[in-house]
Amino acid sequence: MNDHKHATPNHPIHELIARRWSPYAFSDRPVSDDDIVSLFEAARWAASSYNEQPWSYIVATKANPEEFQRWLSCLVEGNQVWAKAAPVLGLGCTSLRFARNNTPTPAAVHDLGLASATLTLEATARGLFVHQMSGILPDRAREVCQIPDGVQPTTGLAIGYVADPDSLPETYRERDLASRQRKDLGEFVFGGNWGAASPLVKGAVP
Repeated sequence: MNDHKHATPNHPIHELIARRWSPYAFSDRPVSDDDIVSLFEAARWAASSYNEQPWSYIVATKANPEEFQRWLSCLVEGNQVWAKAAPVLGLGCTSLRFARNNTPTPAAVHDLGLASATLTLEATARGLFVHQMSGILPDRAREVCQIPDGVQPTTGLAIGYVADPDSLPETYRERDLASRQRKDLGEFVFGGNWGAASPLVKGAVP
C-alpha cells in the first residue's frame, strides 16, 4: 500500500531507515500499551551529551479522551486537522540546563532529536509510524501540561498505524501520495571548506 514511500537510496542503508516515513493519514486502530512502552524504552537508550538524557515526553492516548483533547489543543490548527486521528500523541520536551551543574546544555535539542529518532526506528520495526512536528503551541503546552521553567516543549509526535490517504483533506492527501525526495550527498557532506563536496561522496557512484 505504501511502496511509493519506500526510500530509493543511492547507497545501501538499513531496511528500517528505508521504510520509515511520516504519514498524515492515521488509522483509529489502537496501539497496545506494551508497544508504547517499548517505543519510549528505545528513546531511553539514545545517545546524549554527558549521558544527561535531557529529554522528557508527555503522552496521551485515546483511552483517555479528555486528556487526549487537551494535548491535541497544544498543536497548531493545521496539525490538529490530521493528528486527531492518531491513537497516540506525544510531546517531546528537553531540559535546557545540565542537572549536574546548572549550566546550559548546548546539545539538548540535538539529544531530544536522537531520542525521538531512536523511538521512531523502534516504531518502524513494530509496523508503527511516527509523524514528528514542530507545529506546536509551546505556551499552551506549558500551561496545559504544567511544564516547569527550564524545560522547553519542542516537538509533537503522532504515533499509530497508517491509513488510506483518501481519509485526508486534499492538501494532506497529496503529501501522503507524493514520493519521498532527498538532497544528494554532495549537497550537505562537505570536505575541507563549506560547500565543497567531500571527495568521499563526490566520487561515489550511485
